[in-house]
Formats: sequence, C-alpha cells, structure tokens
Amino acid sequence: MELSRQAGLKDKPLTLSQHMNEFIAYLIKNLVDKPESVHVQSLENPQGTVIEVRVSNEDIAKVVGRHGKTIKSLRTIVMSIGARFGKRVQLELLQ
Repeated sequence: MELSRQAGLKDKPLTLSQHMNEFIAYLIKNLVDKPESVHVQSLENPQGTVIEVRVSNEDIAKVVGRHGKTIKSLRTIVMSIGARFGKRVQLELLQ
C-alpha cells in the first residue's frame, strides 16, 4: 500500500521539479557521509528551473569530486532530463 494512502492523503501526481528533487536527493544522499543534512529545493524562474542543493561542509568535496567531475556529471544528468521534457534545469550546490 502506498504511503499517501496509509496517511489518508489524496493521490496527487508529482510535478517534474518534485521528481527531479527526489532523484537528485537520492543520488547525493548516496554520495555523502551525512545524508540527513542533504536539502534539495527547486525554484522556478523565467529562464527555467534551478535546483539548489545544500550539504554539510564536510561533504561538499564529495559532491564536487576530483576536478569537479562529480558535480559536472550531476549537472549533465539534470540538464538531460530537463531537455527531454523541454525545460531548462540548472543544478547549484550551495553552502
């Protein structure tokens, strides 16, 4: 049984940005040492969607990766998914 039905909530379809938030949170939580400190938020603006990710200070290096390869790969994934739906999506890592 789905969680929304167990909690008595009505089924609402998730938007693209909500799906992206969950997907990015899943990926990043599996990279870092403190997954409880990962916060993902999306902001809509006229240019597209900006997904902001916050992690603990100790985990920033893990998300960035060597020479920025990990964050670049995450950004490529996000942009590819957004392009598939005709949306411009950016990923920003904040402290």
